[in-house]
Amino acid sequence: MAANFNKVILAGNLTRDPELRYTPKGLAIAKFGLAVNRRWKDEAGNVQEEVTFVDVDAFGKQAETIGQYLKKGRPFLVEGRLRLDTWDDKQTGQKKSRLGVVLESFSFLDSGNRTEGAPGAPAAAAPRPRPANIPATAAPAPAPEAEAPAGEGDDVPF
Repeated sequence: MAANFNKVILAGNLTRDPELRYTPKGLAIAKFGLAVNRRWKDEAGNVQEEVTFVDVDAFGKQAETIGQYLKKGRPFLVEGRLRLDTWDDKQTGQKKSRLGVVLESFSFLDSGNRTEGAPGAPAAAAPRPRPANIPATAAPAPAPEAEAPAGEGDDVPF
């Protein structure tokens, strides 16, 4: 019995801003590129580098999140599956193919606090967006109370 397994985990940097589109039925699709670097030393001790560029497609709510929060250069981790796309070239009539990744889950690898055009530069703290289920007129949460010094307060054994 032959078993099939199609799982890819990649960590790299976005090569371009995600392209977010919607199907006529309203399904979000985000397309973006990921550059995955590999570094090693050759026999002479020289550092070598190889870059692999991978096209990634995301769908639904994940696509909308990616379109909203990701920008070119941002480090990103992708889990997904390989998919081979094939088509006929309109100019030459030849069969073409492309191996890409269909995103199943992802993780942000940094905080995303960057200034435009300056990778790695800290950005000014931006206000966090308010969750959609909390009205704008809601009172802010009370500030947490200061901790009592050791030996005072509740008799909690831990």
